[in-house]
Amino acid sequence: MASLLTASSRWMTRFYRNLRMTPFRTCAVIGAGTMGMDIALTLVRAGRTTHLVETFDAVRQALPARLAAGLAGLGCTHRADRITVHAAIGAVPWSSVDLVIEAVPEKLDMKQRLFADLLPRLRADALLTSNSSSFPISAIAQGLPTAQRLFGLHYFMPAHLVPLVEVVCGPQSDPALAASLADFMRATGKVPVIVKKDLPGFLANRLQHALAREALALVESGVASVADVDAAVRFGFGFRFLAAGPLLQRDHAGLDVHAAAAATMYPGLADNKAPSSALTDRVQAGRLGMKAGGGFYDWTPEQIAKERARYEGLLRAGLALLEPELPPIRGD
Repeated sequence: MASLLTASSRWMTRFYRNLRMTPFRTCAVIGAGTMGMDIALTLVRAGRTTHLVETFDAVRQALPARLAAGLAGLGCTHRADRITVHAAIGAVPWSSVDLVIEAVPEKLDMKQRLFADLLPRLRADALLTSNSSSFPISAIAQGLPTAQRLFGLHYFMPAHLVPLVEVVCGPQSDPALAASLADFMRATGKVPVIVKKDLPGFLANRLQHALAREALALVESGVASVADVDAAVRFGFGFRFLAAGPLLQRDHAGLDVHAAAAATMYPGLADNKAPSSALTDRVQAGRLGMKAGGGFYDWTPEQIAKERARYEGLLRAGLALLEPELPPIRGD
């Protein structure tokens, strides 16, 4: 019995050593919404053969124009032959796929069913990932026999411009495979961070929501207007975040200064356990943001177009500033 266990252990060691060496030459992205298509573009830009699956006819029919515009915007129209659109999962040549990125709507049961359907189609050394922004990867992996090679791979909108990608580990995820996946993200020009614990919101969204909780509390209590809160972030400490994250910035300013400030402010910071009424009241009133014509601000179609152009233009300018610090794209 002991010899059988030893032999099994040796086989598993060899299996995962080979798995870590996967070059990720061929990828499949499931779901061609805004996130899925932009993720596919980043893979194509890096020269990877990419299969994009979209089952909804209306979305799929709009893809050729969207993909052409996206490739042109990234300056990689010469890579157009690297991407193939499929109407069904069964049409993908799964034996050649090294990495799967799921980007379907945020419905846990849908994601679980998808991965259960994919498993018998995939090679044993293919990595499975989910772009979920909210569900713990352990919940998505529940009941699957491949939890050690299933990861969160969380991009940020717009995925073809924002450099950050979170590689999220579940309790059973293989850390060496996470490192391999992070290396591949660097090869596509992204900046990966490895999230070692499977917490709701992972890393970046937890930081964002901590800031948003205080911002909403300040608006709700009448301390400042919506516009002034936005201005305080954009033109104050948020401006510095392009150059340094919150911990590096404290080294610049001095830890003693920030420790003293924290002692004064922390007792009065928002610590509510439910979303602010400044947010939920707007949701209940149907003010959901640009898509509804109003959120914290009012939006006409013309204003939306102008704002999106301004927003993307500044993102591209910021990306150009950060370019010397970004990993070089290594085409296959």
